[in-house]
Amino acid sequence: MGIDRLHEPDRGEEATGGCHRLGAEGRQGDCMLVNGVMVAGKGAAGAVKTRSTEEVEQIRVILRGRFDELNAEYEEAVAQNQRLRLVEIGDAAGDDQADSGSKTAERDAATSLIRTLLDRRTQAEHAMQRLDDGTYGNCEGCSNPIPVERLEVFPSATSCVNCKSVRERRAS
Repeated sequence: MGIDRLHEPDRGEEATGGCHRLGAEGRQGDCMLVNGVMVAGKGAAGAVKTRSTEEVEQIRVILRGRFDELNAEYEEAVAQNQRLRLVEIGDAAGDDQADSGSKTAERDAATSLIRTLLDRRTQAEHAMQRLDDGTYGNCEGCSNPIPVERLEVFPSATSCVNCKSVRERRAS
């Protein structure tokens, strides 16, 4: 995704989601709305453009906000998991198999949540590093621009849909 400029929609555009950036051929370009900021750019077929300092900072604010949210959720999940373990230690006497199984399931779910949050936090951090390196928005697998629509849904994406699918098939 090459971002030509960031654009905050005016009142008429807010209703339609419109974007008035014109491409090199005079056609209206692809846009995405990320946390209330309209980001104009090219899709997978477009050329990659260098981002201005302002654009990089606005994207960084979005990614940093996501990182901070995930970090807070992660810290809360770790604290909750520690509270669960303390309750288990003091409450384990006299447990039957069902109680023990329930506690194991709770512990497994909490551990899974912690791993997921840590992974997402790491992805947001990696996206910020890619922004610094000038590679944000390009697929790590094939180096093609990641479509604007994918980055709109998942700003930390590092792979296009095709490369992500191939990687997931290999993993399974």
